[in-house]
Amino acid sequence: MRAMPRVLLLLFVMCVLTMMFVARCGLNMDAHLHQLPTRGLPHAERDPAATSASYNHLKQVLRQREAQHGQERTQLEEKIRTLEAQLHTMQQAVKNSSSVSAKQSPRSSRLPPPLPKPPSSEGIVQQATGGVKVSSNTSVQDLSPYFMERLHSAEVVKGVSYKTEYEIIPFNRFTLSRIYLVEPGLGKRVIEKPIGSKKKDLYEIIAYGIDRLNGNRTAGQALYAYEDFVEGIYRTEPTTGSHYELYFHNKDQTPRGGEMSVSYAKVVVFRPFGPPMLAGSDVINIREQWINLILPLSGRVDTFRHFMERFVTVCIKQDKRVYLTVVYFGNEGLKEVKNIMSAAAKQYKYKHMKLITLNEKFARGRGLQIGALNWKTGDVLLFMCDVDVIFGEDFLERCRMNSSPDKRVYYPIVFSLYNPKIVYSLQDIPIPSLAEQLVISKDTGFWRDFGYGMTCQYRSDFLKIKGFDEQIQGWGGEDVFLYQKFVRSEYLVVRATDPGIFHLWHEKFCDPKLSPEQYRSCIRSKALNEASHSQLGLLAFKDEIDVHRSVVNRAEIKEQVIV
Repeated sequence: MRAMPRVLLLLFVMCVLTMMFVARCGLNMDAHLHQLPTRGLPHAERDPAATSASYNHLKQVLRQREAQHGQERTQLEEKIRTLEAQLHTMQQAVKNSSSVSAKQSPRSSRLPPPLPKPPSSEGIVQQATGGVKVSSNTSVQDLSPYFMERLHSAEVVKGVSYKTEYEIIPFNRFTLSRIYLVEPGLGKRVIEKPIGSKKKDLYEIIAYGIDRLNGNRTAGQALYAYEDFVEGIYRTEPTTGSHYELYFHNKDQTPRGGEMSVSYAKVVVFRPFGPPMLAGSDVINIREQWINLILPLSGRVDTFRHFMERFVTVCIKQDKRVYLTVVYFGNEGLKEVKNIMSAAAKQYKYKHMKLITLNEKFARGRGLQIGALNWKTGDVLLFMCDVDVIFGEDFLERCRMNSSPDKRVYYPIVFSLYNPKIVYSLQDIPIPSLAEQLVISKDTGFWRDFGYGMTCQYRSDFLKIKGFDEQIQGWGGEDVFLYQKFVRSEYLVVRATDPGIFHLWHEKFCDPKLSPEQYRSCIRSKALNEASHSQLGLLAFKDEIDVHRSVVNRAEIKEQVIV
């Protein structure tokens, strides 16, 4: 931005020099023209008529060239005027940008009043931008009033009155190497190292704060650096932007009585959200899109029978565009599984099923790999599933909508149900039917944000990413490695909560023969699946609760006797 005026100025100087050269050459050629009869024509004395004709011809040629040079000179003058106008525009833009940056400085104590809204609204975008009209030609300078209005409305320089305590957005504390998360989710750490986009965001803000502090330093004063940063806090308000408060060791603190005074340099930074803009618009046709549901299985015949009952209801009777591929390991229970699938296919005349048998030890990754490779009729959308998962027709629609060949893969965050024996026994109510258990609440389950086993992706993308690691045996690990492959690729990974798919609670056995990493992962999953924090606490204090209950019962009996 700073180099552009210099380039334009250099072009302007070159154009002026060119004009001077053209003007200079024109004068010299006129002088040369007057000397032509005596120097340029050796036979002039012998033939005066020829000499006159040659002189007139040359004079005519030179006049034509002079007219051509004049035309070129006019064009150059027009270009110069255009460059001068562009140079003036660029200089004005740099000046405006500097003034906007100065106004947005965190040291500014005065803010402009909010922009008045126009009497007539001109669409949702104008309402969202506080009256600032936004179009494809809107520049950064045009949006500066909008950004200032966002800053004024956010809870940055002054407090905001809320209706309830739940509207407050808490801050996350951070240092150069740690982030202390306030809402980490059930499967995440409460403290983590900043990586990826979080690290880029925080380090950019810290660098901005250092630059602002050093902008006010004079010659001879020590400059601020990353080493002077102590800590900061940040939060994001969905409608306005991100709010940061940075604390640095004060380089100007002076000793008092032999001791250094404790003071900090504070910088408040606000990163405003821009107005909404259209990033794309398309029509997604999923009417003819089939799904190949791949289910690896070994034993667990009763669970599979319940799975087939739900498959008949959702996939055969309602959706009618799901192909079932069961990859079965071993021989135990194989006959029962065949009979269950055959009975459903015969009763409902549904031929879109296949049973693949492997006389091997169960390995989920290998089963899914075999199921994907076994499909022979072109590309298809794969849904990699487990026998403990229950889903509805709305999930199948989202599976189709959020997956796209060569572009997107869908990794839904499944809602995992707690142990119903614990959930409902603590409430002294009988266990309801399975359909009535499918309720999303903090007492019935949790979002399984650490699980990556359920996924929708096209077969071509699965093969392109080279699928699963078939060397992994037993429980867990294979889904994480596949997920990491897509994360490290150019695919858009759609990771979102999905209220249409549930993971049913079941007794989990962790094989001691698993690797240490797999075994810890299995135990961790087992502990999180049992009940909520408060429910586990009630179980831990069950004896105290029973004592209190007995005391209350005795008191009630005494009252009845007295009456």
